[in-house]
Amino acid sequence: MQKLKHVAVAGNIGAGKTTLAKKLSHHYGWKTEFEAVENNPYLEDFYADMKQWSFHLQVYFLNSRLNQVKRIRKEEHTVVQDRSIYEDCFVFAKNLYESGNMTERDYENYLALFKSMSPVITPPDLLIYLRADIPKLVGQIEKRGRNYEESIRIDYLKTLNQHYEEWIKNYDLGKLIIIDVNQLDYLNNVEDFALIVSKIDTEINGLFSNQ
Repeated sequence: MQKLKHVAVAGNIGAGKTTLAKKLSHHYGWKTEFEAVENNPYLEDFYADMKQWSFHLQVYFLNSRLNQVKRIRKEEHTVVQDRSIYEDCFVFAKNLYESGNMTERDYENYLALFKSMSPVITPPDLLIYLRADIPKLVGQIEKRGRNYEESIRIDYLKTLNQHYEEWIKNYDLGKLIIIDVNQLDYLNNVEDFALIVSKIDTEINGLFSNQ
């Protein structure tokens, strides 16, 4: 029987992706691939000046995520990934371009890079999208206290949410679970985490029941 290889947790900044990935890793015994945040050489500069650093940051993330996908497909164990490569392209880069924070020249160059990578990109077997409203996102961002995130604007989070919803509405690359996390606290509430696990188990069983 085919084995579940790749689970990706998607969602806006502050949606709770890393927390959920860690808890799923512990619960299922999955390995993890986290977003390149702590040692990212562009992130702090980007939040200080998006126009100047948007292309640099997105190319850095694109390369990092591609390497993650390649590692995941070589891995014998199931891996849960904190954010998918598709979000980089269809949510973040697109949002930066449409908001005027990335030039058309840089955006076209970025899309060309993504297109050239596409033949070696394999989608996750299961995508978990965490849907969160602005108050939830802001509360979580404030709670984790990263200095460079203090400059994130509300309208930036709003437009990202719009792009997320548009992307998810048309997502057809594999199994998808949408979880509204606005009223959930799966870090501290056992019942909330059990609810998510139940949804995941149902999808996993559905993935392989006919094989």
